[in-house]
Amino acid sequence: MSNFDQAVVRTGGKQYRIEPGAVVRVEKLAGDVGSTIEFSDVLLVGRGAEARVGTPKVAGAKVTGVITAQGKHPKVIVYKFRRRKNYRRKRGHRQLYTEIKIEAISA
Repeated sequence: MSNFDQAVVRTGGKQYRIEPGAVVRVEKLAGDVGSTIEFSDVLLVGRGAEARVGTPKVAGAKVTGVITAQGKHPKVIVYKFRRRKNYRRKRGHRQLYTEIKIEAISA
């Protein structure tokens, strides 16, 4: 097991490029603040010539981190309007997120 300085993980239907010490906000994950979380869906580890690309995952690779916050993003207003039809719909949405501080990348 060796440590790497960069990785790409998939969570919540999105891909994130991460490195140790980085703080990343991902889609809401179960867990309390201060608990450890592990990503095993690692698509790439390393940088440059020594990068290892998975097909689709890198075998044995994992990324560990600590949950630092659970919260909501700012409100996004969705406004629908049809001119001359007296049609107006206003709706708001706040997406939930989990903030994670990346501890280590190993493969």
